[in-house]
Amino acid sequence: MAKYANPPQDPPLFTGTKDSIVADSKALCDNTRSLLDKLVAEIKPNDAATFESVLRPQIEDENQSSLSARILGFYQYVSADAALRDASTEAEKIMDEFGIEVSMREDVFKLVDAVYKNSGLAESKEKDKDRLITEELAKSTGLESVESARLLEKEHKSYIKNGLGLPEGEKRDRFKEIKKKLSQISIAFQKNLNEENGGLWFTLEELDGVPQDVLDGLEKGTGENEGKLRLSFKYPDLFPTLKFAKNPETRRKVFIANENKCNDNVELFREAIELRDEAARLLGYPDHATFRIEDKMAKTTKTVLDFLNDLKERLGPGGLKEIEHLKELKKKDHEERGLPYDGNYYLWDHRYYDRLMIEKEYSIDENAIAEYFPITSTIEGMLKIFETLFGLVFNQLTPEDRARISPTGKAEDIAWHEDVIIFSVWDDKSEGEGFVGYLYLDLHPRQGKYGHAANFNLQPGFIQANGSRRYPATALVCNFSKPTKEKPSLLKHDEVVTLFHELGHGIHDLVGRTQYARYHGTSTVRDFVEAPSQMLENWCWTPSQLKSLSKHYKTGESIPDDLIEKLISTKHVNDALFNLRQLHFGLFDMTVHTPKSHEELKKLDISKLYNDLRADISKIKGPEEQGEASNWGNGQATFGHLIGGYDAGYYGYLSSQVYSTDMFYTKFKKDPMNGVEGRRYRHTVLAKGGSRDEMVSLEEFLGRKPSSEAFYKELGLEG
Repeated sequence: MAKYANPPQDPPLFTGTKDSIVADSKALCDNTRSLLDKLVAEIKPNDAATFESVLRPQIEDENQSSLSARILGFYQYVSADAALRDASTEAEKIMDEFGIEVSMREDVFKLVDAVYKNSGLAESKEKDKDRLITEELAKSTGLESVESARLLEKEHKSYIKNGLGLPEGEKRDRFKEIKKKLSQISIAFQKNLNEENGGLWFTLEELDGVPQDVLDGLEKGTGENEGKLRLSFKYPDLFPTLKFAKNPETRRKVFIANENKCNDNVELFREAIELRDEAARLLGYPDHATFRIEDKMAKTTKTVLDFLNDLKERLGPGGLKEIEHLKELKKKDHEERGLPYDGNYYLWDHRYYDRLMIEKEYSIDENAIAEYFPITSTIEGMLKIFETLFGLVFNQLTPEDRARISPTGKAEDIAWHEDVIIFSVWDDKSEGEGFVGYLYLDLHPRQGKYGHAANFNLQPGFIQANGSRRYPATALVCNFSKPTKEKPSLLKHDEVVTLFHELGHGIHDLVGRTQYARYHGTSTVRDFVEAPSQMLENWCWTPSQLKSLSKHYKTGESIPDDLIEKLISTKHVNDALFNLRQLHFGLFDMTVHTPKSHEELKKLDISKLYNDLRADISKIKGPEEQGEASNWGNGQATFGHLIGGYDAGYYGYLSSQVYSTDMFYTKFKKDPMNGVEGRRYRHTVLAKGGSRDEMVSLEEFLGRKPSSEAFYKELGLEG
């Protein structure tokens, strides 16, 4: 449409070369360093140090830097060129190390400390350590907004948490060394996962039951592997095999090999948790979890552990009941096929019998349902939902559009790969028809590409120095099966949920309206960030919405009502087991980050702990039951979350469901397409990002304090 033809802001360019990516990252660091040197030379840490003189120049520099910094680090996840991926990894390392250098500059800290004390924020904190920053408090300290006051307070605290409260000398130097090492570990760990290219060779007979379209996409063997197919550990190969391969031995091999696919990361994981523990103790915290959680919504490790252990107690009996039922199914299946049955239900059985149970007892065939969700029309349907709820318009860019709005005049320069779909996003008439930002979708697997589904912010939004608004660019990076000659990419229902969830993060990012880049969009505390996306998953379980999302890839028909009814009846099938699996991750994360002493941590057999905890919490048997030692697998080495920012934070996936279920039940359950509540939600919760305390946004939207009642009700456990 003509009115959307010319966005007021150019899209970002993806024209980096292996040399420019590294050079640009160094230049960003040099610019910031020069600015900080200038501030320190010109301003004394006394009464003259103000927010405007000390922090404003830094934050404007940070805003501008973020426009290229995130893209420089993004190539490593998506570029098809290994040299660019390596350069991007190097650039991230340079920027991370510079970030550590800046966060530990005592000369800059002295200036920030002076501003903090001059403002009166320090005094108000001393009077009431739990006080929130309100408009009134911000104004009384001479700051223009809650966001500025929050920035000053958090900036001050981050220096303390980065070791500047430590005396100069040995302790502080060691802290700095640890920070640098942890940054290097994080980058190496993620790179090993991204570049992982292992696999197993199987005969067709061993893969009996695996859908034909999966088999068609597998590498065919030659020489000693003649007649065999190579199964990789990428999701589109792995999950269908664990769900459909009839041979339990095949599933066992695949499951165990997948837990051991990245064993180079075993030592990196150990090193990371030991260094985190050492750093926390240097700062006077009893452990890393206490250090991490004090600034989150939960505030204390006790709150987190009480929540997780309470949930474990409540879900345990349900998990055992579900296993008994699945065991009956397994026993019958083994008898019918003449296979031995040893009375156990194993980890590699679960995806298979969970699927079989849904097929048999609910007459649901997930591949038949997938025929109603071809990826292109499903995405169109999802975007329509967001348009109605939030007052947005998504305008897909054609090759001609791309060439016209590309700063270089070349269409290919504004995407990192030919598969990428780009939308310009706008407010609809009711919201004022302004520009919102750019949305990118990169949907299918490639060698070297990030292997899960995630939302990446490419450029945040913020208010520029001249008072005008800078708009965001955000990308969804997924791994859905590729289209074939015979049929388009078809989404199973759980993939529809995943796509909606990640698009939810994307929308959070797009509609962010903050003053500063650092609080934009999904830049909230980690135990809240999942709540907006989790809330939106409910739309994928609502009959009217499923109907509107569906369109059979051959006939164009919507999914029939009886099939919708059946699908919705499966929402809580084996739910206790699903949540116990999440609890295993959450409790493992808390256990490794709350050792009683550093010595205890050093003696810990992490792989054994990971597998023992899983057996205890998930109630499902592993290879230990067959006589293997409990360190048979190294699942923690494949667990990117705990190295990539969710350390002492994985519990947030479960605790944020308390908030997301409460919001859905209270405001949308009656009418999921209520545009009035949708827009309120957009402006009250999503637009605010991390610019104010997340609990304030939540309470304003709900009209009260959050409650866990809806969460337990949804799980079938009364609060």
